[in-house]
Amino acid sequence: MRIRNMLAAAAAAALLAGTAHGADMTGITDTTIKIGNTNPYSGPASVYSVIGKTISAYFKMVNDMGGIQGRQIDFISLDDGYSPPRTVEQVRKLVEQEQVAFLFQTLGTPTNSAIHRYVNAKKVPHLFVATGASKWGQPDKFPWTMGFQPTYDVEGETYAKYVLENVEDPKIAILFQNDDYGKDYRDGFLHGLGDKADELVVSMLPYEVTDPTVDSQVLKMKESGANVFFNITIPKFAAQAIRKSCEIEWKPVHLLNNVSSSVGATLSPAGLDCSKGLITAQYIKDPVDPQWQDDAGFKEWVGFMEKHMPGSDLTDANYAYGYNVSRLLHIMLDGCEDLSREGIMACAANLKDIELPLLLPGILVNTAPDDFYPVQAVQLSRFDGNGWVLFGGIFDSGK
Repeated sequence: MRIRNMLAAAAAAALLAGTAHGADMTGITDTTIKIGNTNPYSGPASVYSVIGKTISAYFKMVNDMGGIQGRQIDFISLDDGYSPPRTVEQVRKLVEQEQVAFLFQTLGTPTNSAIHRYVNAKKVPHLFVATGASKWGQPDKFPWTMGFQPTYDVEGETYAKYVLENVEDPKIAILFQNDDYGKDYRDGFLHGLGDKADELVVSMLPYEVTDPTVDSQVLKMKESGANVFFNITIPKFAAQAIRKSCEIEWKPVHLLNNVSSSVGATLSPAGLDCSKGLITAQYIKDPVDPQWQDDAGFKEWVGFMEKHMPGSDLTDANYAYGYNVSRLLHIMLDGCEDLSREGIMACAANLKDIELPLLLPGILVNTAPDDFYPVQAVQLSRFDGNGWVLFGGIFDSGK
């Protein structure tokens, strides 16, 4: 830990050293703040397009209210189709042609992996990326990139702990996306199983985002005799796996990763009856959970949606996600005195006990120069056929 802190401190010092030679004010004027984003408005992960749309609507609202620190937000969001080569092309355009001050919420693990070294070499803040891969919290190696949501490996460990404590004689099947996203979840889960992993995992199958379906994998996993299914997929394939399991009457303990747990985006297309009994880990108030109907933060979000995104599907938790992370950036920028690239990065690395409208009670945002994981807590939840029902306590990996 001491070495990690020393390296992080050195990285922070390197950031600040740039100020002495003239702060980099790219993308900042007296009247505007230019922010870049990539999002899959098309392609296999297009269900996440509502996140980009929500962020755009949020900052349009902010601009209508006078902006941030008297500056209008120029939010430029480009479609990358969830394709890493296209992400590289679009991010180069944002950085080199559009001259954005920083990147915000670029979505996807494989896509962000493709630009990770580039944006750090260019010293462009790469903030609150829309992926939970563990690599986004390495300030000693990549001092310009910061995550947002709980990491996939920790979430995977949480599911493993649940299985070991609650399933008698578990025989586990794992379906995972064959890239950094899927492998991070998989490896965290296997780590959580410890020395029992080889014995307990009876089937482990990958899929590619270019595959038309995962039906064949689901059939093979049922044939393995598995009574636990860890479903590590993006929403399109998650819905397919849930529906196929239902069709073939395979009823294992079904663990679904958080990023595909939206009722509107995944469970409704899969079939709510087929989704009954699913287990996930949550950190955001679920829009269909009736316990939040009178909650102040939830009502704030509903009011925003009704006024600025009318007609949207309020059962889709991706809208809630987009609002929450937009609110975090708003809070951060509003309190940031130095809007140079170095200053923005320093402000992002010094967030203290930030309460967001749609985080679960007891979960706060905290960062530090040696801690680039803003949200580090989750709580398990089970789908009862209508909505997610929280159970157990909050697991906080940051404590």
